Amino acid sequence: MNRSEKVAIEYLNLCDWDVEASIDYFYDTPVLVDDALLEELYNRYKGKLFPNLLHFLLIVGYPDIDMILVDGITLLCNDLEVDPQDIIMLVISWHMNASTMCEYSKMEFLRGLQELSVDTVEKFRDKISYIRSELNDEKKFHDIYNFAFSWAKEKGQKSMALDTAIGMWRLLIAEKKCPLLDHWCQFLQDMTNNQGRTVKFA
Repeated sequence: MNRSEKVAIEYLNLCDWDVEASIDYFYDTPVLVDDALLEELYNRYKGKLFPNLLHFLLIVGYPDIDMILVDGITLLCNDLEVDPQDIIMLVISWHMNASTMCEYSKMEFLRGLQELSVDTVEKFRDKISYIRSELNDEKKFHDIYNFAFSWAKEKGQKSMALDTAIGMWRLLIAEKKCPLLDHWCQFLQDMTNNQGRTVKFA
Protein backbone atom coordinates (compact mmCIF):
# COMPACT_ATOMS: atom_id res chain seq x y z
CA MET A 1 0.00 0.00 0.00
CA ASN A 2 1.47 3.38 -0.99
CA ARG A 3 1.40 6.59 1.05
CA SER A 4 -1.60 8.05 -0.81
CA GLU A 5 -3.69 4.96 -0.13
CA LYS A 6 -2.76 5.04 3.55
CA VAL A 7 -3.75 8.72 3.83
CA ALA A 8 -7.06 8.03 2.06
CA ILE A 9 -7.87 5.17 4.44
CA GLU A 10 -6.97 7.30 7.47
CA TYR A 11 -9.38 10.05 6.39
CA LEU A 12 -12.11 7.51 5.60
CA ASN A 13 -11.68 5.94 9.04
CA LEU A 14 -11.90 9.34 10.72
CA CYS A 15 -15.16 10.07 8.88
CA ASP A 16 -16.74 6.64 9.36
CA TRP A 17 -16.13 5.81 5.67
CA ASP A 18 -18.28 8.68 4.45
CA VAL A 19 -16.50 9.49 1.17
CA GLU A 20 -17.91 13.00 0.76
CA ALA A 21 -17.14 13.94 4.38
CA SER A 22 -13.63 12.50 4.01
CA ILE A 23 -12.95 14.61 0.91
CA ASP A 24 -14.26 17.75 2.64
CA TYR A 25 -12.14 17.01 5.71
CA PHE A 26 -9.02 16.50 3.58
CA TYR A 27 -9.37 19.77 1.67
CA ASP A 28 -10.77 21.91 4.50
CA THR A 29 -8.14 20.94 7.07
CA PRO A 30 -4.69 22.53 6.77
CA VAL A 31 -2.00 19.85 6.64
CA LEU A 32 0.44 21.47 9.03
CA VAL A 33 0.90 18.64 11.49
CA ASP A 34 2.54 15.24 11.66
CA ASP A 35 -0.14 12.52 11.47
CA ALA A 36 1.99 10.09 13.49
CA LEU A 37 2.47 12.62 16.28
CA LEU A 38 -1.26 13.41 16.27
CA GLU A 39 -2.07 9.72 16.63
CA GLU A 40 0.46 9.41 19.45
CA LEU A 41 -1.09 12.37 21.23
CA TYR A 42 -4.60 10.96 20.85
CA ASN A 43 -3.50 7.57 22.18
CA ARG A 44 -2.02 9.27 25.24
CA TYR A 45 -5.46 10.50 26.31
CA LYS A 46 -7.98 8.04 24.86
CA GLY A 47 -9.87 5.47 26.88
CA LYS A 48 -8.77 6.71 30.28
CA LEU A 49 -11.20 5.50 32.93
CA PHE A 50 -11.33 5.06 36.63
CA PRO A 51 -9.62 1.67 37.30
CA ASN A 52 -12.70 -0.02 38.82
CA LEU A 53 -14.92 1.01 35.92
CA LEU A 54 -12.33 -0.07 33.35
CA HIS A 55 -12.01 -3.45 35.10
CA PHE A 56 -15.81 -3.90 35.02
CA LEU A 57 -16.03 -3.05 31.32
CA LEU A 58 -13.27 -5.51 30.50
CA ILE A 59 -15.07 -8.26 32.44
CA VAL A 60 -18.33 -7.73 30.53
CA GLY A 61 -16.49 -7.68 27.23
CA TYR A 62 -16.92 -3.97 26.43
CA PRO A 63 -14.96 -3.07 23.28
CA ASP A 64 -11.92 -0.82 23.32
CA ILE A 65 -13.00 2.71 24.24
CA ASP A 66 -11.86 4.75 21.26
CA MET A 67 -12.54 8.21 22.63
CA ILE A 68 -11.20 10.62 25.22
CA LEU A 69 -13.17 10.65 28.46
CA VAL A 70 -13.01 12.60 31.74
CA ASP A 71 -9.74 11.10 32.98
CA GLY A 72 -8.10 11.67 29.61
CA ILE A 73 -9.23 15.31 29.59
CA THR A 74 -7.89 15.71 33.14
CA LEU A 75 -4.53 14.38 31.95
CA LEU A 76 -4.66 16.80 29.01
CA CYS A 77 -5.30 19.69 31.42
CA ASN A 78 -2.33 18.61 33.53
CA ASP A 79 -0.13 18.48 30.43
CA LEU A 80 -1.30 21.93 29.34
CA GLU A 81 -0.93 23.27 32.88
CA VAL A 82 -4.48 24.63 32.95
CA ASP A 83 -7.30 24.14 35.44
CA PRO A 84 -10.10 21.90 34.10
CA GLN A 85 -12.54 24.69 35.10
CA ASP A 86 -10.63 27.28 33.07
CA ILE A 87 -12.67 28.76 30.22
CA ILE A 88 -9.77 27.81 27.93
CA MET A 89 -11.10 24.23 27.96
CA LEU A 90 -14.42 25.49 26.59
CA VAL A 91 -12.61 27.29 23.77
CA ILE A 92 -10.57 24.15 23.02
CA SER A 93 -13.80 22.12 22.92
CA TRP A 94 -15.25 24.70 20.54
CA HIS A 95 -12.27 24.23 18.22
CA MET A 96 -12.93 20.49 18.34
CA ASN A 97 -16.67 21.05 17.80
CA ALA A 98 -17.20 18.55 20.60
CA SER A 99 -20.77 17.30 20.82
CA THR A 100 -20.71 16.38 24.52
CA MET A 101 -19.10 17.90 27.58
CA CYS A 102 -16.16 15.98 29.07
CA GLU A 103 -15.53 13.73 26.08
CA TYR A 104 -13.91 13.96 22.66
CA SER A 105 -14.34 11.50 19.83
CA LYS A 106 -11.24 10.70 17.82
CA MET A 107 -12.52 12.76 14.90
CA GLU A 108 -13.26 15.76 17.13
CA PHE A 109 -9.85 15.64 18.80
CA LEU A 110 -7.83 15.24 15.61
CA ARG A 111 -9.82 17.87 13.72
CA GLY A 112 -9.40 20.33 16.57
CA LEU A 113 -5.65 19.82 16.73
CA GLN A 114 -5.40 20.07 12.94
CA GLU A 115 -7.27 23.37 13.08
CA LEU A 116 -4.94 24.62 15.81
CA SER A 117 -1.88 23.27 13.96
CA VAL A 118 -0.54 21.42 16.99
CA ASP A 119 0.75 17.85 17.18
CA THR A 120 2.71 17.82 20.45
CA VAL A 121 1.97 18.84 24.03
CA GLU A 122 4.63 21.53 23.77
CA LYS A 123 3.02 23.11 20.69
CA PHE A 124 -0.39 22.84 22.32
CA ARG A 125 0.89 24.56 25.47
CA ASP A 126 2.47 27.32 23.39
CA LYS A 127 -0.91 27.90 21.72
CA ILE A 128 -2.77 28.57 24.98
CA SER A 129 -2.25 32.35 24.92
CA TYR A 130 -3.59 32.54 21.37
CA ILE A 131 -6.60 30.37 22.23
CA ARG A 132 -7.40 32.57 25.24
CA SER A 133 -7.11 35.72 23.10
CA GLU A 134 -9.88 34.44 20.83
CA LEU A 135 -12.35 35.36 23.55
CA ASN A 136 -11.61 39.01 22.73
CA ASP A 137 -12.80 38.57 19.15
CA GLU A 138 -16.49 39.50 19.20
CA LYS A 139 -17.51 37.13 16.41
CA LYS A 140 -15.61 34.20 17.90
CA PHE A 141 -16.99 34.97 21.36
CA HIS A 142 -20.52 34.91 19.91
CA ASP A 143 -19.82 31.53 18.30
CA ILE A 144 -18.26 30.16 21.50
CA TYR A 145 -21.23 31.41 23.54
CA ASN A 146 -23.74 29.65 21.26
CA PHE A 147 -21.63 26.51 21.21
CA ALA A 148 -21.35 26.40 25.01
CA PHE A 149 -25.05 25.97 25.73
CA SER A 150 -25.44 23.21 23.17
CA TRP A 151 -22.30 21.44 24.38
CA ALA A 152 -23.30 21.58 28.05
CA LYS A 153 -26.75 20.02 27.60
CA GLU A 154 -27.36 16.36 28.30
CA LYS A 155 -27.52 14.27 25.12
CA GLY A 156 -30.87 14.61 23.39
CA GLN A 157 -32.15 17.28 25.79
CA LYS A 158 -33.39 20.77 24.96
CA SER A 159 -33.33 21.88 28.59
CA MET A 160 -30.40 22.28 30.95
CA ALA A 161 -30.16 22.14 34.72
CA LEU A 162 -30.33 25.69 36.04
CA ASP A 163 -27.13 25.28 38.03
CA THR A 164 -25.31 24.22 34.85
CA ALA A 165 -26.73 27.16 32.89
CA ILE A 166 -25.74 29.64 35.60
CA GLY A 167 -22.28 28.10 35.74
CA MET A 168 -21.92 28.61 31.99
CA TRP A 169 -23.12 32.23 32.19
CA ARG A 170 -20.72 32.95 35.02
CA LEU A 171 -17.87 31.37 33.07
CA LEU A 172 -18.64 33.25 29.84
CA ILE A 173 -19.95 36.61 31.01
CA ALA A 174 -17.23 36.98 33.62
CA GLU A 175 -14.90 37.48 30.63
CA LYS A 176 -16.91 40.59 29.73
CA LYS A 177 -17.05 41.88 33.31
CA CYS A 178 -20.81 42.40 33.15
CA PRO A 179 -22.01 44.26 36.29
CA LEU A 180 -25.50 42.76 35.97
CA LEU A 181 -24.38 39.13 35.98
CA ASP A 182 -25.25 38.46 39.63
CA HIS A 183 -28.67 40.11 39.19
CA TRP A 184 -29.34 37.97 36.11
CA CYS A 185 -28.43 34.75 37.92
CA GLN A 186 -30.57 35.71 40.93
CA PHE A 187 -33.48 36.57 38.62
CA LEU A 188 -33.26 33.11 37.02
CA GLN A 189 -33.18 31.41 40.40
CA ASP A 190 -36.21 33.37 41.59
CA MET A 191 -38.13 32.70 38.37
CA THR A 192 -37.53 28.95 38.47
CA ASN A 193 -38.22 28.35 42.16
CA ASN A 194 -41.80 27.38 41.38
CA GLN A 195 -41.31 26.14 37.83
CA GLY A 196 -38.62 23.46 38.08
CA ARG A 197 -34.86 23.88 38.02
CA THR A 198 -34.17 23.74 34.30
CA VAL A 199 -33.68 26.27 31.51
CA LYS A 200 -34.94 25.43 28.04
CA PHE A 201 -32.97 26.21 24.90
CA ALA A 202 -34.22 25.99 21.31
